Amino acid sequence: MDVARIGVHESVERVFPPEELREFLDDAGPEVAVVGDPDEVEGCDLLVTLAWDERFLDAGIGWIHSIQAGVDRFPFEDLESNGITLTNSTGIHGESVGETVVGYMLTFARRLHVYLHNQRDHEWTTPAWDEPFTLNGRSVCVVGLGTLGRGIASRASALGMRVTGVKRTVEPVPDVQQVHPQDELLSAVEGVDFVALACPLTEETHHLVDEEVLAAMDDGSYLLNVARGSVIDEDALVEALRGGELAGAALDVFEEEPLPADSPLWDFEEVLVTPHKSGSTWEYYQLVGELVYENLERDERGEELINRVV
Repeated sequence: MDVARIGVHESVERVFPPEELREFLDDAGPEVAVVGDPDEVEGCDLLVTLAWDERFLDAGIGWIHSIQAGVDRFPFEDLESNGITLTNSTGIHGESVGETVVGYMLTFARRLHVYLHNQRDHEWTTPAWDEPFTLNGRSVCVVGLGTLGRGIASRASALGMRVTGVKRTVEPVPDVQQVHPQDELLSAVEGVDFVALACPLTEETHHLVDEEVLAAMDDGSYLLNVARGSVIDEDALVEALRGGELAGAALDVFEEEPLPADSPLWDFEEVLVTPHKSGSTWEYYQLVGELVYENLERDERGEELINRVV
């Protein structure tokens, strides 16, 4: 395709300043502009965006690049019928998400959230003697072993944890001691200390973690979600937490974002809430820009684009 103009959509400002990516792409060859209004989007051959807008279909865009790995908000059939290519940013989040999940596990294990609350209240108190533990020798089941899941697995393994996983196709994965097919999810989550969700949101994974899966987890287990909010049935999770069926949860994504102020998830002492930022790093715009550069070069050579979804 002939890319003469690249638009950096203003929606990316939720992750990084759009001007940073515009400047990074200055030497790519095509004209680069920050765009927002529909009139500004028209005339862009390539649009780099976080958000989806139905008006993109009629803007004459030939190629859309999502700055996230998740593309569940994009209408694949409409894009295909309008001849619009869709690529995503799979592959750039393994380190940041992996470190975030390890941070969640260390926070619970070392009781750091308790100390933080005590500091806020100016209280010099300690947890019960048998509450803190180390990650060495503990277990984590990673549901979804793509870039995110492998980033979690490698870091958990380095800390001496036993790592198992769930994957649609059963094949060896580095740092994962046992891989289960998805139909063995119930047995895979049984008896592990942490269950980390890192799978894409699809029709198959919508509410994948429901009342039955939560019941299969031990009451001393922690649930960690860096996938998509709708992978969990949140009502079922709230009931499991209220009933003491789980030790706690760390949640970066939610069925409704921002998380409503009246959500009960804010108020559990053993629940960590982060605002969909597990993949954040100051270099994010550079990582996205490098993908765009590589695909522009591939396009010029007539080669298949990397991370092509549609």
